[in-house]
Amino acid sequence: MAQAAGSIRTGTARGRWVLLATVLGSGIASLDATVVNIALPTIGRDLGASLAGLQWTLNGYTLTLAAFILLGGSLGDVWGRRRIFQLGTLAFAATSLLCAVAPSVEVLVGARVLQGIAGALLTPGSLAIIAASFCVEDRAAAIGAWSGFSGVTAAAGPFVGGYLIQHLSWRWIFLINLPLALFVVVVAQRHVPESRDETAPRKTDVAGALTCVATLALLTFGLIRWGADGMSPLVAASLVLAVLAGVGFVVVERRSSHPMVPLDIFRSTRFTAANLVTLVMYAALAGVFFMLSLQLQIVCGFSPISAGAALLPVTALMLVGSARVGRLAQRYGPRPFMTVGPLVCAAAMLMLRQVGAGSSYWLDVLPAVAVFGVGLTITVSPLTIAVLTSAPQRHSGVASGVNNAVARTAGLLAVAVLPLAAGISETSYLEPAQFDAGYERALIGCAALLALGGLMSALLIGPAGVTPEPEGLEAEPPDRPAQRYHCGVDAPPLGQRPSLSGPPGR
Repeated sequence: MAQAAGSIRTGTARGRWVLLATVLGSGIASLDATVVNIALPTIGRDLGASLAGLQWTLNGYTLTLAAFILLGGSLGDVWGRRRIFQLGTLAFAATSLLCAVAPSVEVLVGARVLQGIAGALLTPGSLAIIAASFCVEDRAAAIGAWSGFSGVTAAAGPFVGGYLIQHLSWRWIFLINLPLALFVVVVAQRHVPESRDETAPRKTDVAGALTCVATLALLTFGLIRWGADGMSPLVAASLVLAVLAGVGFVVVERRSSHPMVPLDIFRSTRFTAANLVTLVMYAALAGVFFMLSLQLQIVCGFSPISAGAALLPVTALMLVGSARVGRLAQRYGPRPFMTVGPLVCAAAMLMLRQVGAGSSYWLDVLPAVAVFGVGLTITVSPLTIAVLTSAPQRHSGVASGVNNAVARTAGLLAVAVLPLAAGISETSYLEPAQFDAGYERALIGCAALLALGGLMSALLIGPAGVTPEPEGLEAEPPDRPAQRYHCGVDAPPLGQRPSLSGPPGR
Protein backbone atom coordinates (compact mmCIF):
# COMPACT_ATOMS: atom_id res chain seq x y z
CA MET A 1 0.00 0.00 0.00
CA ALA A 2 1.38 3.41 -0.96
CA GLN A 3 2.34 5.81 1.77
CA ALA A 4 2.73 9.53 1.34
CA ALA A 5 6.08 11.20 1.87
CA GLY A 6 6.53 12.42 5.41
CA SER A 7 4.45 9.65 7.02
CA ILE A 8 6.79 6.62 7.12
CA ARG A 9 7.98 5.24 10.50
CA THR A 10 11.43 3.77 11.04
CA GLY A 11 10.24 0.53 12.63
CA THR A 12 8.02 -0.48 9.73
CA ALA A 13 8.82 -2.70 6.76
CA ARG A 14 8.35 0.31 4.44
CA GLY A 15 10.77 2.34 6.52
CA ARG A 16 13.38 -0.40 6.34
CA TRP A 17 13.04 -0.62 2.55
CA VAL A 18 13.47 3.14 2.21
CA LEU A 19 16.57 3.03 4.40
CA LEU A 20 17.95 0.09 2.40
CA ALA A 21 17.50 1.89 -0.92
CA THR A 22 19.02 5.17 0.26
CA VAL A 23 21.91 3.62 2.19
CA LEU A 24 22.81 1.23 -0.62
CA GLY A 25 22.40 3.97 -3.25
CA SER A 26 24.68 6.44 -1.49
CA GLY A 27 26.89 3.49 -0.51
CA ILE A 28 27.58 2.66 -4.15
CA ALA A 29 28.94 6.17 -4.68
CA SER A 30 30.92 6.31 -1.43
CA LEU A 31 32.18 2.76 -1.95
CA ASP A 32 33.55 3.75 -5.33
CA ALA A 33 35.16 6.83 -3.82
CA THR A 34 37.10 4.70 -1.32
CA VAL A 35 37.57 1.37 -3.09
CA VAL A 36 39.63 2.94 -5.87
CA ASN A 37 42.30 3.85 -3.28
CA ILE A 38 43.18 0.23 -2.73
CA ALA A 39 43.26 -0.45 -6.49
CA LEU A 40 45.69 2.36 -7.33
CA PRO A 41 48.94 0.33 -7.35
CA THR A 42 47.33 -2.36 -9.51
CA ILE A 43 45.81 0.20 -11.89
CA GLY A 44 49.17 1.93 -12.13
CA ARG A 45 50.96 -1.28 -13.09
CA ASP A 46 48.25 -2.49 -15.48
CA LEU A 47 47.81 0.79 -17.35
CA GLY A 48 51.34 2.17 -16.92
CA ALA A 49 50.03 5.20 -15.05
CA SER A 50 52.21 7.88 -13.50
CA LEU A 51 51.59 9.31 -10.03
CA ALA A 52 49.68 12.18 -11.68
CA GLY A 53 47.54 9.62 -13.49
CA LEU A 54 46.70 7.94 -10.21
CA GLN A 55 45.88 11.29 -8.60
CA TRP A 56 43.54 12.13 -11.47
CA THR A 57 41.92 8.70 -11.20
CA LEU A 58 40.77 9.78 -7.75
CA ASN A 59 40.31 13.47 -8.37
CA GLY A 60 38.50 13.25 -11.70
CA TYR A 61 35.60 11.69 -9.81
CA THR A 62 35.82 13.91 -6.74
CA LEU A 63 36.08 17.10 -8.79
CA THR A 64 32.78 16.77 -10.66
CA LEU A 65 31.05 15.27 -7.63
CA ALA A 66 32.02 18.24 -5.46
CA ALA A 67 31.18 20.80 -8.14
CA PHE A 68 27.77 19.45 -9.16
CA ILE A 69 26.41 17.89 -5.97
CA LEU A 70 24.40 20.97 -4.97
CA LEU A 71 23.05 21.32 -8.49
CA GLY A 72 22.03 17.67 -8.38
CA GLY A 73 20.19 18.29 -5.14
CA SER A 74 18.25 21.22 -6.59
CA LEU A 75 17.22 19.14 -9.61
CA GLY A 76 15.74 16.62 -7.20
CA ASP A 77 13.78 19.38 -5.46
CA VAL A 78 12.25 20.47 -8.77
CA TRP A 79 11.82 17.25 -10.78
CA GLY A 80 11.28 14.74 -7.99
CA ARG A 81 13.83 13.35 -5.54
CA ARG A 82 13.14 9.70 -6.29
CA ARG A 83 13.27 10.30 -10.05
CA ILE A 84 16.65 12.08 -9.94
CA PHE A 85 17.95 9.49 -7.45
CA GLN A 86 17.03 6.68 -9.85
CA LEU A 87 18.42 8.56 -12.86
CA GLY A 88 21.69 9.15 -11.03
CA THR A 89 21.89 5.49 -10.04
CA LEU A 90 21.41 4.32 -13.63
CA ALA A 91 23.95 6.87 -14.91
CA PHE A 92 26.39 5.71 -12.23
CA ALA A 93 26.03 2.14 -13.46
CA ALA A 94 26.64 3.18 -17.08
CA THR A 95 29.74 5.22 -16.25
CA SER A 96 31.02 2.40 -14.02
CA LEU A 97 30.89 0.15 -17.08
CA LEU A 98 32.97 2.73 -18.98
CA CYS A 99 35.54 2.69 -16.16
CA ALA A 100 35.66 -1.10 -16.19
CA VAL A 101 36.50 -1.35 -19.90
CA ALA A 102 38.93 1.61 -20.01
CA PRO A 103 42.01 0.64 -22.10
CA SER A 104 44.22 3.47 -20.79
CA VAL A 105 44.52 5.74 -17.79
CA GLU A 106 43.38 8.71 -19.89
CA VAL A 107 40.12 6.96 -20.78
CA LEU A 108 39.71 5.85 -17.16
CA VAL A 109 40.08 9.43 -15.92
CA GLY A 110 37.51 10.64 -18.46
CA ALA A 111 35.08 7.94 -17.36
CA ARG A 112 35.67 8.88 -13.72
CA VAL A 113 34.82 12.51 -14.51
CA LEU A 114 31.49 11.36 -15.95
CA GLN A 115 30.98 9.04 -13.01
CA GLY A 116 31.35 12.00 -10.65
CA ILE A 117 28.54 13.82 -12.48
CA ALA A 118 26.34 10.75 -12.05
CA GLY A 119 27.29 10.61 -8.38
CA ALA A 120 26.23 14.24 -8.02
CA LEU A 121 22.72 13.22 -9.09
CA LEU A 122 22.68 10.11 -6.92
CA THR A 123 24.28 11.23 -3.64
CA PRO A 124 22.15 14.24 -2.59
CA GLY A 125 18.90 12.42 -3.30
CA SER A 126 19.71 9.78 -0.71
CA LEU A 127 19.58 12.03 2.35
CA ALA A 128 16.87 14.22 0.82
CA ILE A 129 14.61 11.17 0.47
CA ILE A 130 15.21 10.31 4.15
CA ALA A 131 14.25 13.83 5.21
CA ALA A 132 11.15 13.90 3.01
CA SER A 133 9.88 10.35 3.58
CA PHE A 134 9.95 9.85 7.35
CA CYS A 135 7.62 11.49 9.83
CA VAL A 136 9.02 14.29 11.96
CA GLU A 137 9.28 12.16 15.10
CA ASP A 138 11.44 9.54 13.35
CA ARG A 139 13.65 11.69 11.14
CA ALA A 140 16.50 11.99 13.65
CA ALA A 141 16.60 8.22 14.10
CA ALA A 142 16.43 7.65 10.34
CA ILE A 143 19.23 10.14 9.69
CA GLY A 144 21.33 8.54 12.43
CA ALA A 145 20.84 5.09 10.89
CA TRP A 146 21.63 6.48 7.42
CA SER A 147 24.81 8.18 8.70
CA GLY A 148 26.04 5.12 10.54
CA PHE A 149 25.45 2.60 7.77
CA SER A 150 26.71 4.96 5.08
CA GLY A 151 29.94 5.41 7.03
CA VAL A 152 30.25 1.67 7.40
CA THR A 153 29.71 1.19 3.65
CA ALA A 154 32.49 3.65 2.85
CA ALA A 155 34.85 2.04 5.36
CA ALA A 156 34.13 -1.45 3.99
CA GLY A 157 35.10 -0.34 0.49
CA PRO A 158 38.83 -1.09 0.72
CA PHE A 159 38.17 -4.65 1.95
CA VAL A 160 35.64 -5.39 -0.79
CA GLY A 161 37.92 -3.83 -3.38
CA GLY A 162 40.92 -5.77 -2.14
CA TYR A 163 39.09 -9.05 -2.50
CA LEU A 164 37.95 -8.26 -6.05
CA ILE A 165 41.37 -7.00 -7.13
CA GLN A 166 43.25 -9.97 -5.74
CA HIS A 167 40.91 -12.71 -6.95
CA LEU A 168 39.47 -11.20 -10.14
CA SER A 169 40.65 -7.83 -11.51
CA TRP A 170 40.59 -4.16 -10.59
CA ARG A 171 37.93 -3.76 -13.27
CA TRP A 172 35.49 -5.66 -11.07
CA ILE A 173 35.42 -2.85 -8.52
CA PHE A 174 33.41 -0.98 -11.17
CA LEU A 175 31.47 -3.91 -12.61
CA ILE A 176 30.03 -4.79 -9.19
CA ASN A 177 28.12 -1.50 -9.29
CA LEU A 178 25.87 -2.71 -12.10
CA PRO A 179 23.75 -5.31 -10.23
CA LEU A 180 23.73 -3.16 -7.08
CA ALA A 181 22.46 -0.16 -9.02
CA LEU A 182 19.71 -2.20 -10.66
CA PHE A 183 18.59 -3.47 -7.23
CA VAL A 184 18.48 0.10 -5.86
CA VAL A 185 16.39 1.36 -8.77
CA VAL A 186 13.86 -1.48 -8.38
CA VAL A 187 13.57 -1.04 -4.59
CA ALA A 188 13.20 2.72 -4.94
CA GLN A 189 10.46 2.31 -7.54
CA ARG A 190 8.50 -0.08 -5.33
CA HIS A 191 8.97 1.42 -1.88
CA VAL A 192 10.22 5.05 -1.96
CA PRO A 193 7.50 7.72 -2.22
CA GLU A 194 8.07 10.53 -4.69
CA SER A 195 8.58 13.98 -3.20
CA ARG A 196 9.54 17.41 -4.46
CA ASP A 197 9.66 20.99 -3.24
CA GLU A 198 6.69 22.70 -4.83
CA THR A 199 8.04 26.10 -3.78
CA ALA A 200 11.48 25.60 -5.35
CA PRO A 201 12.20 27.83 -8.37
CA ARG A 202 12.24 26.02 -11.71
CA LYS A 203 15.57 27.56 -12.58
CA THR A 204 18.86 25.88 -11.68
CA ASP A 205 22.17 27.55 -11.01
CA VAL A 206 24.08 26.20 -14.00
CA ALA A 207 26.43 29.21 -14.08
CA GLY A 208 27.36 28.60 -10.44
CA ALA A 209 28.06 24.94 -11.10
CA LEU A 210 30.22 25.69 -14.14
CA THR A 211 32.31 28.35 -12.39
CA CYS A 212 32.69 25.99 -9.44
CA VAL A 213 33.96 23.11 -11.58
CA ALA A 214 36.30 25.50 -13.43
CA THR A 215 37.76 26.67 -10.11
CA LEU A 216 38.30 23.16 -8.79
CA ALA A 217 39.60 21.79 -12.10
CA LEU A 218 42.15 24.57 -12.60
CA LEU A 219 43.29 24.39 -8.99
CA THR A 220 43.64 20.60 -9.07
CA PHE A 221 45.46 20.64 -12.40
CA GLY A 222 47.87 23.30 -11.18
CA LEU A 223 48.67 21.51 -7.93
CA ILE A 224 49.16 18.09 -9.56
CA ARG A 225 51.36 19.49 -12.35
CA TRP A 226 53.34 21.44 -9.75
CA GLY A 227 54.21 18.15 -8.09
CA ALA A 228 55.11 16.54 -11.42
CA ASP A 229 56.94 19.37 -13.22
CA GLY A 230 57.73 21.95 -10.56
CA MET A 231 56.54 25.54 -10.77
CA SER A 232 56.22 26.26 -14.50
CA PRO A 233 54.41 28.97 -16.47
CA LEU A 234 51.56 26.51 -17.11
CA VAL A 235 51.23 25.75 -13.41
CA ALA A 236 51.32 29.43 -12.46
CA ALA A 237 48.72 30.29 -15.11
CA SER A 238 46.43 27.49 -13.88
CA LEU A 239 46.60 28.68 -10.29
CA VAL A 240 45.96 32.30 -11.26
CA LEU A 241 42.99 31.28 -13.42
CA ALA A 242 41.69 29.16 -10.53
CA VAL A 243 41.66 32.24 -8.30
CA LEU A 244 39.87 34.28 -10.96
CA ALA A 245 37.31 31.52 -11.50
CA GLY A 246 36.78 31.37 -7.72
CA VAL A 247 36.09 35.10 -7.65
CA GLY A 248 33.71 34.61 -10.55
CA PHE A 249 31.88 31.90 -8.62
CA VAL A 250 31.35 34.25 -5.66
CA VAL A 251 30.08 37.00 -7.98
CA VAL A 252 27.68 34.61 -9.73
CA GLU A 253 26.30 33.31 -6.45
CA ARG A 254 25.90 36.79 -5.02
CA ARG A 255 23.97 38.06 -8.03
CA SER A 256 21.87 34.97 -8.68
CA SER A 257 18.19 34.91 -7.69
CA HIS A 258 18.50 31.13 -7.18
CA PRO A 259 22.09 30.59 -5.93
CA MET A 260 23.50 27.09 -5.59
CA VAL A 261 25.39 28.29 -2.51
CA PRO A 262 23.55 31.19 -0.81
CA LEU A 263 26.40 33.23 0.64
CA ASP A 264 24.19 34.69 3.38
CA ILE A 265 24.29 31.36 5.18
CA PHE A 266 27.93 32.04 6.09
CA ARG A 267 26.83 34.95 8.27
CA SER A 268 26.39 32.28 10.92
CA THR A 269 29.86 32.21 12.47
CA ARG A 270 29.32 28.75 13.93
CA PHE A 271 28.20 27.36 10.57
CA THR A 272 31.33 28.82 8.99
CA ALA A 273 33.44 27.38 11.79
CA ALA A 274 31.87 23.93 11.41
CA ASN A 275 32.67 23.95 7.71
CA LEU A 276 36.24 25.07 8.34
CA VAL A 277 36.61 22.13 10.72
CA THR A 278 35.12 19.89 8.02
CA LEU A 279 37.62 21.20 5.47
CA VAL A 280 40.59 20.50 7.74
CA MET A 281 39.30 17.14 9.01
CA TYR A 282 38.31 15.66 5.68
CA ALA A 283 41.49 16.84 3.98
CA ALA A 284 43.45 14.88 6.59
CA LEU A 285 41.21 11.82 6.30
CA ALA A 286 41.40 11.74 2.49
CA GLY A 287 45.16 12.09 2.70
CA VAL A 288 45.43 9.20 5.14
CA PHE A 289 43.35 6.82 3.05
CA PHE A 290 45.26 7.75 -0.11
CA MET A 291 48.71 7.35 1.42
CA LEU A 292 48.02 4.34 3.64
CA SER A 293 46.61 2.22 0.81
CA LEU A 294 49.78 2.86 -1.22
CA GLN A 295 52.13 2.38 1.75
CA LEU A 296 50.68 -0.98 2.76
CA GLN A 297 51.12 -2.39 -0.75
CA ILE A 298 54.21 -0.63 -2.10
CA VAL A 299 56.35 -0.59 1.06
CA CYS A 300 54.90 -3.20 3.41
CA GLY A 301 54.19 -5.77 0.70
CA PHE A 302 50.58 -6.39 1.71
CA SER A 303 48.30 -8.00 -0.86
CA PRO A 304 45.28 -5.92 -1.98
CA ILE A 305 42.90 -7.94 0.18
CA SER A 306 45.20 -7.67 3.22
CA ALA A 307 45.52 -3.92 2.72
CA GLY A 308 41.75 -3.61 2.48
CA ALA A 309 41.14 -5.81 5.53
CA ALA A 310 43.49 -3.58 7.52
CA LEU A 311 40.69 -1.02 7.80
CA LEU A 312 37.97 -3.39 8.99
CA PRO A 313 38.27 -2.26 12.64
CA VAL A 314 37.18 1.21 11.51
CA THR A 315 34.06 -0.36 10.01
CA ALA A 316 33.24 -2.30 13.16
CA LEU A 317 33.77 0.62 15.52
CA MET A 318 31.66 3.01 13.45
CA LEU A 319 28.89 0.44 13.17
CA VAL A 320 28.78 -0.07 16.93
CA GLY A 321 29.36 3.49 18.09
CA SER A 322 28.11 6.09 15.60
CA ALA A 323 24.47 6.12 16.67
CA ARG A 324 25.35 6.17 20.39
CA VAL A 325 27.78 9.04 19.96
CA GLY A 326 25.19 10.90 17.88
CA ARG A 327 22.65 10.65 20.71
CA LEU A 328 25.21 11.89 23.24
CA ALA A 329 26.13 14.80 20.97
CA GLN A 330 22.45 15.75 20.71
CA ARG A 331 22.23 15.79 24.50
CA TYR A 332 25.51 17.49 25.45
CA GLY A 333 26.35 19.36 22.25
CA PRO A 334 28.91 18.37 19.61
CA ARG A 335 31.84 20.52 20.79
CA PRO A 336 33.46 18.09 23.27
CA PHE A 337 33.25 15.24 20.77
CA MET A 338 34.60 17.37 17.91
CA THR A 339 37.47 18.43 20.15
CA VAL A 340 38.47 15.01 21.46
CA GLY A 341 37.77 12.94 18.32
CA PRO A 342 40.23 14.69 15.99
CA LEU A 343 42.93 14.56 18.67
CA VAL A 344 42.43 10.79 18.96
CA CYS A 345 42.69 10.55 15.16
CA ALA A 346 45.88 12.64 15.27
CA ALA A 347 47.40 10.21 17.78
CA ALA A 348 46.51 7.37 15.41
CA MET A 349 48.34 9.16 12.58
CA LEU A 350 51.50 9.32 14.67
CA MET A 351 51.16 5.60 15.30
CA LEU A 352 50.52 4.83 11.61
CA ARG A 353 53.55 6.78 10.46
CA GLN A 354 55.70 4.03 11.98
CA VAL A 355 54.21 1.46 9.59
CA GLY A 356 56.84 0.48 7.05
CA ALA A 357 58.84 -2.37 5.58
CA GLY A 358 58.61 -5.46 7.76
CA SER A 359 55.72 -4.12 9.84
CA SER A 360 53.34 -6.64 11.37
CA TYR A 361 49.62 -6.15 10.96
CA TRP A 362 48.81 -7.32 14.48
CA LEU A 363 51.54 -5.37 16.26
CA ASP A 364 51.93 -2.24 14.13
CA VAL A 365 48.85 -1.68 11.97
CA LEU A 366 45.90 -2.97 14.01
CA PRO A 367 46.47 -0.88 17.19
CA ALA A 368 46.81 2.32 15.16
CA VAL A 369 43.78 1.56 12.98
CA ALA A 370 41.70 0.76 16.08
CA VAL A 371 42.60 4.12 17.63
CA PHE A 372 41.77 5.76 14.31
CA GLY A 373 38.36 4.08 14.29
CA VAL A 374 37.63 5.30 17.80
CA GLY A 375 38.53 8.86 16.79
CA LEU A 376 36.33 8.76 13.69
CA THR A 377 33.41 7.32 15.66
CA ILE A 378 33.69 10.14 18.19
CA THR A 379 33.89 12.81 15.48
CA VAL A 380 31.69 12.11 12.46
CA SER A 381 28.13 12.16 13.85
CA PRO A 382 28.72 15.21 16.10
CA LEU A 383 30.23 17.08 13.17
CA THR A 384 27.08 16.43 11.12
CA ILE A 385 24.91 17.59 14.01
CA ALA A 386 27.01 20.74 14.45
CA VAL A 387 26.55 21.68 10.80
CA LEU A 388 22.81 21.04 10.69
CA THR A 389 22.06 22.87 13.94
CA SER A 390 24.38 25.85 13.48
CA ALA A 391 22.59 27.23 10.42
CA PRO A 392 19.17 28.88 10.55
CA GLN A 393 16.52 26.18 10.57
CA ARG A 394 15.01 27.15 7.22
CA HIS A 395 18.44 26.62 5.60
CA SER A 396 19.03 23.11 6.99
CA GLY A 397 18.98 21.50 3.54
CA VAL A 398 21.41 24.04 2.13
CA ALA A 399 23.63 23.58 5.19
CA SER A 400 23.85 19.84 4.62
CA GLY A 401 24.60 20.31 0.93
CA VAL A 402 27.30 22.92 1.48
CA ASN A 403 28.98 20.75 4.09
CA ASN A 404 28.91 17.74 1.77
CA ALA A 405 30.55 19.78 -0.98
CA VAL A 406 33.16 21.13 1.46
CA ALA A 407 34.08 17.58 2.52
CA ARG A 408 34.46 16.46 -1.11
CA THR A 409 36.55 19.51 -1.98
CA ALA A 410 38.80 18.85 1.01
CA GLY A 411 39.50 15.35 -0.26
CA LEU A 412 40.14 16.66 -3.77
CA LEU A 413 42.72 19.17 -2.56
CA ALA A 414 44.39 16.72 -0.17
CA VAL A 415 45.09 14.16 -2.89
CA ALA A 416 46.47 16.93 -5.13
CA VAL A 417 48.60 18.65 -2.47
CA LEU A 418 49.82 15.88 -0.16
CA PRO A 419 52.33 14.17 -2.49
CA LEU A 420 53.79 17.58 -3.38
CA ALA A 421 54.03 18.63 0.27
CA ALA A 422 55.56 15.26 1.27
CA GLY A 423 58.18 15.37 -1.49
CA ILE A 424 56.82 12.36 -3.42
CA SER A 425 57.67 12.75 -7.10
CA GLU A 426 56.38 11.07 -10.24
CA THR A 427 59.03 8.35 -9.97
CA SER A 428 59.58 8.01 -6.22
CA TYR A 429 56.17 6.48 -5.66
CA LEU A 430 57.50 3.38 -7.46
CA GLU A 431 60.56 3.19 -5.17
CA PRO A 432 59.60 1.77 -1.75
CA ALA A 433 62.39 3.50 0.20
CA GLN A 434 61.66 6.93 -1.27
CA PHE A 435 57.92 6.53 -0.94
CA ASP A 436 58.32 5.44 2.70
CA ALA A 437 60.10 8.68 3.58
CA GLY A 438 57.38 10.74 1.89
CA TYR A 439 54.66 8.68 3.60
CA GLU A 440 56.06 9.49 7.04
CA ARG A 441 56.11 13.21 6.28
CA ALA A 442 52.57 13.02 4.91
CA LEU A 443 51.22 11.29 8.03
CA ILE A 444 52.82 13.91 10.27
CA GLY A 445 51.08 16.57 8.17
CA CYS A 446 47.76 14.76 8.49
CA ALA A 447 48.22 14.52 12.26
CA ALA A 448 48.85 18.26 12.41
CA LEU A 449 45.67 18.95 10.41
CA LEU A 450 43.60 16.73 12.69
CA ALA A 451 45.01 18.39 15.80
CA LEU A 452 44.17 21.75 14.24
CA GLY A 453 40.61 20.53 13.65
CA GLY A 454 40.26 19.62 17.31
CA LEU A 455 41.63 22.98 18.41
CA MET A 456 39.31 24.85 16.05
CA SER A 457 36.34 22.90 17.40
CA ALA A 458 37.24 23.78 20.98
CA LEU A 459 37.55 27.48 20.18
CA LEU A 460 34.90 28.05 17.52
CA ILE A 461 32.04 25.58 18.00
CA GLY A 462 29.44 26.77 20.49
CA PRO A 463 28.52 24.75 23.59
CA ALA A 464 25.45 23.32 21.90
CA GLY A 465 26.63 23.76 18.34
CA VAL A 466 23.85 26.20 17.55
CA THR A 467 23.48 29.87 17.02
CA PRO A 468 20.49 32.20 16.98
CA GLU A 469 19.24 33.47 13.67
CA PRO A 470 21.97 35.88 12.53
CA GLU A 471 20.93 39.40 11.85
CA GLY A 472 20.28 40.07 8.22
CA LEU A 473 18.86 36.63 7.48
CA GLU A 474 15.29 37.36 8.47
CA ALA A 475 14.63 39.14 5.20
CA GLU A 476 16.45 40.12 2.08
CA PRO A 477 17.74 43.69 1.85
CA PRO A 478 15.07 45.96 0.36
CA ASP A 479 17.15 46.81 -2.69
CA ARG A 480 17.54 43.19 -3.75
CA PRO A 481 14.93 40.70 -4.96
CA ALA A 482 14.06 37.92 -2.59
CA GLN A 483 16.19 34.86 -3.16
CA ARG A 484 14.85 31.33 -3.18
CA TYR A 485 17.11 28.84 -1.46
CA HIS A 486 16.66 25.16 -1.97
CA CYS A 487 18.85 22.13 -1.78
CA GLY A 488 18.17 18.45 -2.17
CA VAL A 489 21.21 17.47 -0.14
CA ASP A 490 18.72 17.78 2.61
CA ALA A 491 18.23 16.97 6.25
CA PRO A 492 16.18 18.54 9.01
CA PRO A 493 17.77 19.52 12.30
CA LEU A 494 18.26 16.51 14.53
CA GLY A 495 15.39 16.91 16.97
CA GLN A 496 14.20 20.34 18.03
CA ARG A 497 16.65 23.16 17.95
CA PRO A 498 18.60 23.04 21.21
CA SER A 499 18.63 26.05 23.44
CA LEU A 500 21.91 27.66 24.31
CA SER A 501 21.43 26.94 27.98
CA GLY A 502 20.38 23.32 28.04
CA PRO A 503 20.23 20.01 26.22
CA PRO A 504 18.27 19.71 23.01
CA GLY A 505 14.60 18.97 23.06
CA ARG A 506 13.50 15.45 22.31
